[in-house]
This record gives sequence, structure tokens and C-alpha cells, in this order.
Amino acid sequence: MRDFLDQIEASLDSNLYYVALFVSLAIPDICGAIDSDNGQATMGKYVRWFDKYIAPRYRSLRGQVLTGEDCYFFRCSMLHQGSSQHPGSSYSRVLFIEPGATTTVAHRCVFMGALVIDVRIFCRDIISGAYEWLEEVEDSERFKRNFSKFMRRYPQGLAPYVVGVPVIG
Repeated sequence: MRDFLDQIEASLDSNLYYVALFVSLAIPDICGAIDSDNGQATMGKYVRWFDKYIAPRYRSLRGQVLTGEDCYFFRCSMLHQGSSQHPGSSYSRVLFIEPGATTTVAHRCVFMGALVIDVRIFCRDIISGAYEWLEEVEDSERFKRNFSKFMRRYPQGLAPYVVGVPVIG
């Protein structure tokens, strides 16, 4: 799991924001599934995981800026339609500002019905939430059972299928 999170960080460090964003949006699904009895992802698990590990970072003086439900809707529109707009969302669209594009950081702001988020901060918030979650659950039997099925990198191959070359499987 840590290798997976490290690769998101590497994407951010290489300014590969689409890659980092797409993968970051999948993290609550993956963590929610791994931390469940049946190992399957659902909207409810996504929302609960996000609300516990990420949403506290998205509160402002005016209240909750980004909820698990809104993030799930954004995740659906982004991953399945390549869109930042979802009819169920509280916002007309979600806009991600690239770091360094302005002299100020625009993050957790709402302009004309659109939620504006700094893409690097958002992805790093998801990564931080995943590390926090890992600390809590990685020694549990449920985590070990479900994580054994998690796709990972095998630097020396995965016998008996492929040996001697790195594979992901």
C-alpha cells in the first residue's frame, strides 16, 4: 500500500496532476473495501472513509466545504465520464488549481457555485488520510485478509506466473 501511495506522490512531484488526481480519488474506495468484511467497495464505504479521514481537513468557518458524498459524486463523474460536473453534487463543478499557477493558494473556496481546490494539497490530504488509516488497521485480521488480494508490485516477479522481471498483479 505504501508503494502505491509513494507513486501518487511521485506523480505530484512530476506535475502529473491527472494521474495523481485519478488515483487519489480511488483511494477512499480501496481503503473502504479493504477495511470491510466482504472486501468490496460501495458508495457508503467510500463516504464513511472520506468523512472520517479527509473531511475534517475540508471544514471552514462557513461549515463543511467537501463531504464524502460530494467527493464520491466527483469521483464518479471524473473516473467514468472525465467530467468535473455531477448532477448529485452540491457544486456546479469542481475545479483544481495547479500549484504555482498563481501567487496565492486557492483551496477550499467556492466561486459562483464551483468548488476550487489546490490539486496538490487535495492529493496529499488523501495520501495523509490513507497513512492515518493504515496505522489504525494494518495489523487487523480483516485488513490482512483483504490486502492479500490488493494489486501490488512484485519486483522479482510472481511465481509461478512470471519470474525474474517486475510485475504488477
